Amino acid sequence: MRPTDVSRKERRRDGQQWLLDWMAKTTGRVQNFAYDTRQHPPEVKTYRQIPKVIERYARHVEQVARGAEAAGHRETAFEHYWRAADLYRDAQHPLYWDDHPDKIYLHAKLLECYEKVIEFAPYPIRLVEVPFEGQQIQCLLHMTGEPNAPTVIEVPGMDQTKETFPRPTRNPFVQRGMNVLAMDGPGQGTSNMRKIRVTGDNYERAGSAVIDWLVEQPEVDASRIGISGISMGSFWGMRIAAHDSRVAALATASACFTAKRAIFEEDSPRFKQMFMYMAGMHDEDRFDEMAVTMTMEGHASGITCPSLTVIGEYDPLCPLDEAIPIWEEIRGPREMWVLEDDFHSPPAIEGLGGEDVYYYMSDFLRDALGGGVEAGRDVVRVIPKKAGAGPYEPPTRGIYLPDRLNAP
Repeated sequence: MRPTDVSRKERRRDGQQWLLDWMAKTTGRVQNFAYDTRQHPPEVKTYRQIPKVIERYARHVEQVARGAEAAGHRETAFEHYWRAADLYRDAQHPLYWDDHPDKIYLHAKLLECYEKVIEFAPYPIRLVEVPFEGQQIQCLLHMTGEPNAPTVIEVPGMDQTKETFPRPTRNPFVQRGMNVLAMDGPGQGTSNMRKIRVTGDNYERAGSAVIDWLVEQPEVDASRIGISGISMGSFWGMRIAAHDSRVAALATASACFTAKRAIFEEDSPRFKQMFMYMAGMHDEDRFDEMAVTMTMEGHASGITCPSLTVIGEYDPLCPLDEAIPIWEEIRGPREMWVLEDDFHSPPAIEGLGGEDVYYYMSDFLRDALGGGVEAGRDVVRVIPKKAGAGPYEPPTRGIYLPDRLNAP
């Protein structure tokens, strides 16, 4: 769609734009409204203003990075180039129209700053192109520097790109002796710019294409490949693991693997706007037909490797009552953490001591890829919000109150 067509209404809920603008102004958020922290600064008064405001912040941080580089302060330049790249990523993302000049410019700035991240990183990072159905999927391979290492595929969420995580200034996978390849799957990042559209089932094929490429690399132990997935990446990551038996371990969080009614019909209208763009679709009815297929129900039984599933107790995008039956389909060793009184994708989880969930996921993956998860594991842990030992709490009988309270 041309930028001049941005006012065209394609979805039934597009008329709620005034409400989305109000939420952007008053809460600094366009989704995940249960959290009180702002994602965007107070200068943002409407949704469409986000790219311009965030670009100013990104440009400033990039200027500091270039100053640090000129002064020979490589470490400071590295930190600031990564922050600038992440801000440019945030700036370009709200634009859900093909060939928009601002989208093209801001995404190019993201890639430009990340080239500097690769240059100054304290460990090797490679930008790689993976063949996929006649096209190329672009990925970032973060490496330990050792041959034959366990390797994790990082599957971003629908609001992320391959540059989002791992944060190269503190990479939990490399710290734990694992390579990690972050992919721009169909509809994401560079794939989006190349018009490689996401469909109801092509992400798992893209994941298998990435595995095909990984097993040929001398840095990778082909028998120890894991998956890490966040938000929509939890769905895509589970689909890859169910589809490809070469996946030896799986960890997902910010769950989004149930039916997509909640995310596309009940939550922020921005989710559907963005995903229809990622899919290259302009017919809402046709999109809805595809969305019905986007669930792990009937597919989770294909997961036979050790898996960890982390879910907020009140996640609006993945209702717990719907998630449990799907999780119970998993046939491999399995563990679920329910984050008490939590929602979807918090940046720092109180029940985990204020730390991001990625670090615990990487612990699980290291254990699983090292053979440290027993064959019969079937564990549920309810993680208290402001007390206890976090993921080291003893298992509970189940998720419902009688089980948590050990009631007779």
